[in-house]
Amino acid sequence: MRLTTSRKWIGRKWRPRLATVVVAILIMVMALPLVGLFFFRLYENQLIRQTEAELIAQGAAIAAIYAREVRDAGIASDKLGASMPRAGGSSSRSADLDPLYRPIEPRLDLASDYVLPTRPAAVAAIADPAFAAIGVRLSGVLDATQKTTLAGFRLLDPRGVVIAGRGEVGQSLGAVEEVREALSGRHASALRLRIPDQPAPPLYSVSRGTKVRVFVALPVAVDGRVAGVVYVSRTPNNIIKHLYGERGKVTLAAIAILGGTLLIGLVFLRTVSRPIYALIDRTERIAAGDREAIQPLDHHGTYEMAELSAAFLDMAEKLQARSDSIRTFATHVSHELKSPLTAIQGAAELLRDSGSAMDDTERRRFSNNIVTDAGRLNLLVRRLLDLARAENLAPSGESTSIGAALALLPVDNRLAVRVEAGGDLALRISAENAAIVLANLIDNSARHGATQVSVTAAGAGGKATIQVDDDGAGISPSNRARIFEPFFTTRRSTGGTGMGLGIVLALLKAHDGMIALVDSERGTRFEIILPVA
Repeated sequence: MRLTTSRKWIGRKWRPRLATVVVAILIMVMALPLVGLFFFRLYENQLIRQTEAELIAQGAAIAAIYAREVRDAGIASDKLGASMPRAGGSSSRSADLDPLYRPIEPRLDLASDYVLPTRPAAVAAIADPAFAAIGVRLSGVLDATQKTTLAGFRLLDPRGVVIAGRGEVGQSLGAVEEVREALSGRHASALRLRIPDQPAPPLYSVSRGTKVRVFVALPVAVDGRVAGVVYVSRTPNNIIKHLYGERGKVTLAAIAILGGTLLIGLVFLRTVSRPIYALIDRTERIAAGDREAIQPLDHHGTYEMAELSAAFLDMAEKLQARSDSIRTFATHVSHELKSPLTAIQGAAELLRDSGSAMDDTERRRFSNNIVTDAGRLNLLVRRLLDLARAENLAPSGESTSIGAALALLPVDNRLAVRVEAGGDLALRISAENAAIVLANLIDNSARHGATQVSVTAAGAGGKATIQVDDDGAGISPSNRARIFEPFFTTRRSTGGTGMGLGIVLALLKAHDGMIALVDSERGTRFEIILPVA
């Protein structure tokens, strides 16, 4: 009934099964590398900036060549464009550098920058003949460079008209945003949507970097004025393309991840899940009364599980022993109480039914039987209460000595008690409880014909060994194994309850002690072990 109630109480709140938790963890372990593919934006952004930096470097080289051609051609300054802004005017970092250097750092950010639409088409225009001639001379340089770098180059005059580059020569790109910025004397970079010539693989759809193209517009400065623009563009490298090219290695990595996950699951199942379920099965069998289930598991898996299993089985053994003890104790109690109760009932019925026909002697005899058996019942109840208190006693932390405990006992004229050694040894037990232990042992010796009891104590290793000897009749070999059983007595006819040594054993166990009957040449010898205070 209690197990069923506990199961109902546990079932009130949903809790995942251990197997569910294990599967969830394994799925997470497997998903981590896959989820990581969707968080490579930082790496893609680095590819964008790397592409921008390469385009800036290539454009700067072309710009230097173009500026030299403009100077060599002797083109008048009135044909040049807007004035270049002062060096460092737009960048606090540039202002701290040597004025001879004008570094341009990449600044595009795939995560935050707005991706512009595809580049607007060029419009018809007429180039200045002087700049057009320079464009013709540099066309070969641009074509050769483009074959190696795979970048698109456009060389523009001060009005934004294309004078060199594949296609669009003689057309104007001055309306393009980044070109307009460069014509005003400032470098400009932009991300624009890319329309590929061929359909991209389906896997490319997870990457934003495959859909953009990087555009860089660099102004060409001659005598402090804009002599033209180098307009460069290229599609950045793509991580998906790289992974696709390494698909064999990626497949091997996926297999390794799957194998590692399965290995983790197997280890977890064998070391945690299986022992737990085995322990649950043992618990149910023990609760059903299967004594054979109280034994170690076949496989513990981990140290902690072995400790838990050992602690549980130890508890089960103690509870089983406690249950057996209670069952035996209840049987003994019912037997011990039944005899005097039966005698009392029989005597009372005789007095009730035949009392008028009895003489005074008979009535007094039956009345005395009732009084005697009632006294025995009273004594049994008191001894049962003493045993219950002893078994549930908690150590008080007090200490005493044998001499102090004996001083609390009344003088027993039946025998002499002598302390041979260790009378002042401090014991970790209260004086009252020590006196109860000694009183029961001394009374037991007196009832078995002893005339003298000697006590010897010695301490070693934090423990005290106390020997209590008497010169009585001793204990027969057939009874030696049963003397600590409750209600076992050889003096039942003289009023013995068989509870004295049981109370002694319970008191000593409550104080981390023990008692045993040991061999002696004469009489009886008990050996007590208690912690030293």
